[in-house]
Amino acid sequence: MATENRTLAVEAAEDMLADGRAVAVRVTKEMLDSDTMEFSSVTVLNRGAPEVKPRRPLVDLEAGPRCNGPEDLYSPYAREVIGRVLEDWLGRQGVTAFELLHRPDLVERLEAAGTELQHAIQKVAIPESQSVGQSLHDLLRHYQRLTEKAITRIVNAGRQGLFPDLESHSLADIAHRISASPERALIMGGVISRALAGIRGGRLRLDRLMDLAERAPMEGSPRALVMVAIEQVLCETVAVRTHLADILGPALDQGASLAAVVHMVAPREIAALVAHDARMALHVPALEGPAARLGTRLEAGEFPLLAAALARMVMRELVSPRRLRPHDAPGEIEILRTLAMSLTAAAGRLLTLEEVQTAFAERSKSLVTADFVAAYVQTCDTVLCEAEHLTRLCENVTGSGNKRSAARWLAACVGSLRFETEMRAPGLSAAQKLATLARLQRSVRGALLNERDTEVIAGTIGTVGGVVEAEAKLAQQLARAQAPVPQKLSLLLRLAAGETAPLGPAADRAKVEALRLLRAPDSRAVLVADPGTLAPLRDLMRAAGLAA
Repeated sequence: MATENRTLAVEAAEDMLADGRAVAVRVTKEMLDSDTMEFSSVTVLNRGAPEVKPRRPLVDLEAGPRCNGPEDLYSPYAREVIGRVLEDWLGRQGVTAFELLHRPDLVERLEAAGTELQHAIQKVAIPESQSVGQSLHDLLRHYQRLTEKAITRIVNAGRQGLFPDLESHSLADIAHRISASPERALIMGGVISRALAGIRGGRLRLDRLMDLAERAPMEGSPRALVMVAIEQVLCETVAVRTHLADILGPALDQGASLAAVVHMVAPREIAALVAHDARMALHVPALEGPAARLGTRLEAGEFPLLAAALARMVMRELVSPRRLRPHDAPGEIEILRTLAMSLTAAAGRLLTLEEVQTAFAERSKSLVTADFVAAYVQTCDTVLCEAEHLTRLCENVTGSGNKRSAARWLAACVGSLRFETEMRAPGLSAAQKLATLARLQRSVRGALLNERDTEVIAGTIGTVGGVVEAEAKLAQQLARAQAPVPQKLSLLLRLAAGETAPLGPAADRAKVEALRLLRAPDSRAVLVADPGTLAPLRDLMRAAGLAA
C-alpha cells in the first residue's frame, strides 16, 4: 500500500504480521528529488522473518582482472568505464576517453592532477573486488601498474613522433602510409585526437570530425582506418548530454532533441511518414549545420555503430523518468506519438520491434500518473473537454496495465455527476449534445482498451445520452415531424446506428421509432411508390440492425 500517513502505514504492517497475512513486513519512506526526478528510500520498519541475502558469487581465480594489458584499455567496454570514472575530469578538459588514450599531453595532465587518477582506479577496483571476490589490494596494485604502462606507452609514442600533424601531412597520405603498421589503430587514433585539440563544444567538434571524414581516402582499408577512428570519437561525443544539446541546438527540449536524433538515424522513415502526414513535420526539427552533415552520412550507411548507439540512447531516455516536455503535457503526448511512429517504422534495422514496444510501454507509465493527468487536463474548461483529452490519452498509451490505468481515469470522468449535469445543462441543442457524445463513444471504442473497460465507459456515455434524449424526446419529435418519410427515416436511422447519438437507450428509442415508421401503412405506400428513396437508407438500416 502507499499512503502519506506514517502511523497508518506502520499500524497496517504490524496488523498484517500479527494476524498471519505476512511472514515479514517492511515500511519505507520514499522521497522524490525534484531536480533529478529520482526517489530515495529510507526504511522505517522491518520486522518478521529475516531477509535471505544472496550468496556471494564463487571466485574464479583463473579469470583474473578484466583488463590485463594496455591494449585492453582501448576496448569499447574499457573506454566506457574510463569515461564514467573520469567523467568530471574529462568534462573539465572538454575531451573524451578515446582522446585521453591517444594524446600524450592529456595523459601527462591527468598524471599531474594528483588524486584524480588514484580515485578513478579505486572506483574500478572496489566494485570489481566485491563482484568477483578477489583481493582489493591486489586489484589496486594491478590497475596501478597497468595505468603506468599505458601512460608510458602513450608518452613514448608522442616523443617518437608517431602522431603526425595534419597541418603538414594529408590525412589520406597518413592512412595509406600506416595501413600495414601493427600500431595503425593507435596512430590513427592519435592523429584524429590531435586534430581535435583545443576545440570545445559538441557542435564545433562535430564540424571538425565531418571535415576529417571528407578528407579520408575514398576506399579500401585506409578509408576504414580513418572512419573507424572518427566513429569512435563520435560515439563518445554524442554520449555526453551537453555535447548532444550543443549539436542539436540548445533551444530544443528533451522531446524535440530525441525527435532530431531519430531524424538523423532514420531519415528515410521520417520522410515517408511526413509524406503520409504533413503534421509530423511540425514535431520533427529540421537538421542544420554539422548535424545535417552527420545525418547525410548516416543516411548513406556510414557510421553504423554510431547509428545504433544513438538509437539505444533514445531508448534509454524513453524509459527514464525525465519528462519530454515538462511544461506542456499535450505536447508531450504529441511528441511521444511522433517518436513511436518513427521508431516503429525503423524497427528491424536499428532496433527490434519488441525493444521499441517495451520502451514505450515503460514511458506510458508516466502518462497515467496523477501529476501528469492533472497537468494534461489543466487547460480544460468543461468536463466534456476533460473526457476528450482522457480519451486521447487512452489512445496513446501502450501496455495492458497502462491502458487499464488510463481507462480508470476516463471512467471516473464520464461517470461523474459533473459530466451528466453538464450534458443536461441548457445551452447546446439536444441533437448537438447527442452528436458530441456519439463522437466520444466512437473514440472510446477505437482506443483499443480491453473489452470490459470499453463496454463500461461506452455504456456510461450511452446512459448519459439516453437521459439527454429522454428529456428532449428527440426521437418522438422526429417521427412526428411534418417532413417527407425518407428524410425522417434517415434521421432516425442515423440516431439508431450510433452516428448522431451514442449507442444505448437513445439509439434504442430511435430504432423503435424507425420500425414504427416503417410499419405504418402510409410510409410503406410512399416507399413502394418510389423505390429509389429506399436505396440510400439500406446501409443505415444494416448499421442499425434493421436489415440483413
